[in-house]
Amino acid sequence: MTPHDGGLDSLVRQRIRALRLAQGWSLEELATRARLSQSTLSRIENGQRRLALDSLVTLARALDTTLDQLVETATDDIVTSPVIDVTRGQMHWPITAYPGMTVVRRRMTEPPPDSPSRMRAHPGHEWLVVLSGTAVLLLGDRRIRVEANQAAEFPTMLPHAIGAEGGPCEVLGVFDRDARRGHQRAGGGDEGSGPPR
Repeated sequence: MTPHDGGLDSLVRQRIRALRLAQGWSLEELATRARLSQSTLSRIENGQRRLALDSLVTLARALDTTLDQLVETATDDIVTSPVIDVTRGQMHWPITAYPGMTVVRRRMTEPPPDSPSRMRAHPGHEWLVVLSGTAVLLLGDRRIRVEANQAAEFPTMLPHAIGAEGGPCEVLGVFDRDARRGHQRAGGGDEGSGPPR
Protein backbone atom coordinates (compact mmCIF):
# COMPACT_ATOMS: atom_id res chain seq x y z
CA MET A 1 0.00 0.00 0.00
CA THR A 2 1.20 3.50 -0.74
CA PRO A 3 1.65 6.33 1.80
CA HIS A 4 -1.59 7.86 0.44
CA ASP A 5 -3.47 4.85 1.79
CA GLY A 6 -2.65 5.73 5.43
CA GLY A 7 -6.24 5.43 6.66
CA LEU A 8 -6.79 2.10 4.93
CA ASP A 9 -3.35 0.90 5.99
CA SER A 10 -4.17 1.56 9.65
CA LEU A 11 -7.63 -0.01 9.30
CA VAL A 12 -6.21 -3.22 7.77
CA ARG A 13 -3.63 -3.52 10.56
CA GLN A 14 -6.35 -3.05 13.19
CA ARG A 15 -8.48 -5.72 11.50
CA ILE A 16 -5.63 -8.22 11.44
CA ARG A 17 -5.01 -7.72 15.15
CA ALA A 18 -8.73 -7.73 16.03
CA LEU A 19 -9.38 -10.93 14.06
CA ARG A 20 -6.37 -12.60 15.66
CA LEU A 21 -7.54 -11.65 19.16
CA ALA A 22 -11.14 -12.70 18.38
CA GLN A 23 -9.80 -16.19 17.60
CA GLY A 24 -7.87 -16.16 20.89
CA TRP A 25 -4.58 -16.57 19.03
CA SER A 26 -1.20 -15.27 20.11
CA LEU A 27 1.16 -13.63 17.61
CA GLU A 28 3.02 -16.92 17.46
CA GLU A 29 -0.13 -18.93 16.63
CA LEU A 30 -1.20 -16.67 13.77
CA ALA A 31 2.36 -16.39 12.49
CA THR A 32 2.56 -20.19 12.34
CA ARG A 33 -0.79 -20.46 10.53
CA ALA A 34 0.23 -17.75 8.04
CA ARG A 35 3.77 -19.13 7.66
CA LEU A 36 5.29 -15.81 8.69
CA SER A 37 7.80 -15.12 11.42
CA GLN A 38 6.40 -13.83 14.67
CA SER A 39 8.51 -10.66 14.38
CA THR A 40 7.20 -10.01 10.85
CA LEU A 41 3.61 -10.35 12.04
CA SER A 42 4.28 -8.08 15.01
CA ARG A 43 5.78 -5.41 12.70
CA ILE A 44 2.78 -5.72 10.35
CA GLU A 45 0.31 -5.22 13.19
CA ASN A 46 2.31 -2.31 14.66
CA GLY A 47 2.82 -0.45 11.38
CA GLN A 48 6.57 -1.00 11.29
CA ARG A 49 6.46 -3.12 8.13
CA ARG A 50 4.96 -2.28 4.75
CA LEU A 51 1.78 -4.19 3.91
CA ALA A 52 2.54 -6.40 0.93
CA LEU A 53 -0.16 -8.05 -1.16
CA ASP A 54 1.28 -11.55 -0.73
CA SER A 55 1.32 -11.15 3.07
CA LEU A 56 -2.26 -9.86 3.08
CA VAL A 57 -3.49 -12.81 1.02
CA THR A 58 -1.72 -15.24 3.35
CA LEU A 59 -3.05 -13.50 6.47
CA ALA A 60 -6.60 -13.34 5.10
CA ARG A 61 -6.52 -17.07 4.46
CA ALA A 62 -5.09 -17.83 7.91
CA LEU A 63 -7.74 -15.62 9.54
CA ASP A 64 -10.52 -17.39 7.59
CA THR A 65 -11.60 -14.25 5.75
CA THR A 66 -11.11 -12.87 2.25
CA LEU A 67 -8.74 -10.21 0.99
CA ASP A 68 -11.80 -8.13 0.00
CA GLN A 69 -13.14 -8.23 3.55
CA LEU A 70 -9.74 -7.43 5.00
CA VAL A 71 -9.28 -4.28 2.90
CA GLU A 72 -12.85 -3.07 2.41
CA THR A 73 -13.42 0.51 3.47
CA ALA A 74 -16.25 1.74 5.64
CA THR A 75 -19.40 2.76 3.84
CA ASP A 76 -21.58 5.78 4.51
CA ASP A 77 -24.72 3.62 4.16
CA ILE A 78 -24.65 2.21 7.68
CA VAL A 79 -28.32 2.87 8.46
CA THR A 80 -30.97 1.81 5.95
CA SER A 81 -34.66 2.73 6.08
CA PRO A 82 -37.19 0.03 5.22
CA VAL A 83 -39.42 -0.10 2.19
CA ILE A 84 -42.96 -0.54 3.52
CA ASP A 85 -45.60 -2.57 1.71
CA VAL A 86 -48.84 -1.64 3.48
CA THR A 87 -51.05 -3.93 1.39
CA ARG A 88 -49.07 -7.01 2.41
CA GLY A 89 -48.31 -5.86 5.96
CA GLN A 90 -44.55 -6.10 5.67
CA MET A 91 -41.40 -4.07 5.37
CA HIS A 92 -38.11 -5.08 3.78
CA TRP A 93 -34.49 -4.02 3.64
CA PRO A 94 -31.93 -5.00 0.98
CA ILE A 95 -28.56 -6.17 2.33
CA THR A 96 -26.18 -3.99 0.33
CA ALA A 97 -23.06 -6.05 1.10
CA TYR A 98 -24.76 -9.12 -0.42
CA PRO A 99 -26.66 -8.03 -3.52
CA GLY A 100 -29.83 -10.01 -3.96
CA MET A 101 -30.32 -10.76 -0.26
CA THR A 102 -33.31 -9.20 1.45
CA VAL A 103 -34.54 -8.97 5.03
CA VAL A 104 -38.34 -8.93 5.44
CA ARG A 105 -40.42 -8.14 8.51
CA ARG A 106 -43.97 -9.39 8.21
CA ARG A 107 -47.05 -9.56 10.42
CA MET A 108 -49.25 -12.56 9.67
CA THR A 109 -52.79 -13.19 10.82
CA GLU A 110 -53.90 -16.05 8.56
CA PRO A 111 -53.06 -19.71 9.16
CA PRO A 112 -50.94 -21.48 6.55
CA PRO A 113 -52.83 -22.77 3.51
CA ASP A 114 -54.75 -26.01 3.95
CA SER A 115 -54.05 -27.19 0.42
CA PRO A 116 -50.62 -28.53 -0.61
CA SER A 117 -51.23 -26.99 -4.05
CA ARG A 118 -50.80 -23.54 -2.47
CA MET A 119 -47.31 -24.32 -1.15
CA ARG A 120 -44.32 -22.98 -3.08
CA ALA A 121 -41.07 -24.61 -4.19
CA HIS A 122 -38.27 -22.77 -5.95
CA PRO A 123 -34.47 -22.50 -5.86
CA GLY A 124 -32.95 -20.72 -2.88
CA HIS A 125 -32.63 -20.68 0.86
CA GLU A 126 -34.65 -18.93 3.56
CA TRP A 127 -34.08 -18.17 7.22
CA LEU A 128 -36.70 -16.74 9.56
CA VAL A 129 -37.10 -15.87 13.23
CA VAL A 130 -40.45 -15.43 14.96
CA LEU A 131 -40.48 -12.09 16.78
CA SER A 132 -43.86 -12.56 18.45
CA GLY A 133 -46.68 -15.09 18.48
CA THR A 134 -46.46 -18.56 16.97
CA ALA A 135 -45.87 -19.36 13.30
CA VAL A 136 -46.53 -22.64 11.53
CA LEU A 137 -44.12 -23.63 8.80
CA LEU A 138 -45.36 -26.22 6.33
CA LEU A 139 -42.29 -27.86 4.82
CA GLY A 140 -42.88 -30.77 2.50
CA ASP A 141 -45.16 -33.10 4.47
CA ARG A 142 -44.07 -31.67 7.84
CA ARG A 143 -45.95 -29.15 10.00
CA ILE A 144 -43.51 -27.26 12.24
CA ARG A 145 -44.49 -24.85 15.03
CA VAL A 146 -42.03 -22.00 15.45
CA GLU A 147 -42.46 -20.06 18.71
CA ALA A 148 -41.34 -16.51 19.51
CA ASN A 149 -37.52 -16.24 19.53
CA GLN A 150 -37.09 -19.50 17.62
CA ALA A 151 -35.67 -19.60 14.10
CA ALA A 152 -36.09 -21.89 11.11
CA GLU A 153 -33.78 -22.31 8.14
CA PHE A 154 -34.61 -24.37 5.08
CA PRO A 155 -33.92 -24.89 1.38
CA THR A 156 -36.79 -23.54 -0.68
CA MET A 157 -36.76 -26.44 -3.13
CA LEU A 158 -39.01 -28.16 -0.57
CA PRO A 159 -42.64 -27.08 -0.95
CA HIS A 160 -43.28 -24.59 1.85
CA ALA A 161 -45.67 -22.05 3.30
CA ILE A 162 -45.95 -20.17 6.58
CA GLY A 163 -48.84 -18.74 8.57
CA ALA A 164 -49.94 -17.75 12.06
CA GLU A 165 -51.30 -20.04 14.76
CA GLY A 166 -53.56 -18.90 17.60
CA GLY A 167 -53.46 -15.23 16.68
CA PRO A 168 -51.15 -12.83 14.84
CA CYS A 169 -47.44 -13.45 14.63
CA GLU A 170 -44.56 -11.37 13.40
CA VAL A 171 -41.56 -12.84 11.59
CA LEU A 172 -38.26 -11.57 10.31
CA GLY A 173 -37.03 -13.45 7.25
CA VAL A 174 -33.80 -13.42 5.26
CA PHE A 175 -34.04 -14.51 1.63
CA ASP A 176 -31.14 -15.19 -0.68
CA ARG A 177 -31.36 -13.98 -4.28
CA ASP A 178 -32.92 -17.20 -5.62
CA ALA A 179 -35.54 -17.41 -2.85
CA ARG A 180 -36.49 -13.77 -3.35
CA ARG A 181 -36.84 -14.28 -7.11
CA GLY A 182 -38.89 -17.44 -6.56
CA HIS A 183 -41.41 -15.57 -4.43
CA GLN A 184 -41.52 -12.64 -6.86
CA ARG A 185 -42.28 -15.00 -9.77
CA ALA A 186 -44.98 -16.71 -7.72
CA GLY A 187 -46.83 -13.41 -7.43
CA GLY A 188 -46.37 -12.85 -3.70
CA GLY A 189 -49.86 -13.62 -2.42
CA ASP A 190 -50.70 -13.72 1.30
CA GLU A 191 -49.82 -17.38 1.74
CA GLY A 192 -46.19 -18.40 2.06
CA SER A 193 -43.25 -16.53 3.45
CA GLY A 194 -42.14 -14.47 0.49
CA PRO A 195 -40.71 -10.98 0.40
CA PRO A 196 -42.43 -8.16 -1.43
CA ARG A 197 -42.05 -7.51 -5.12
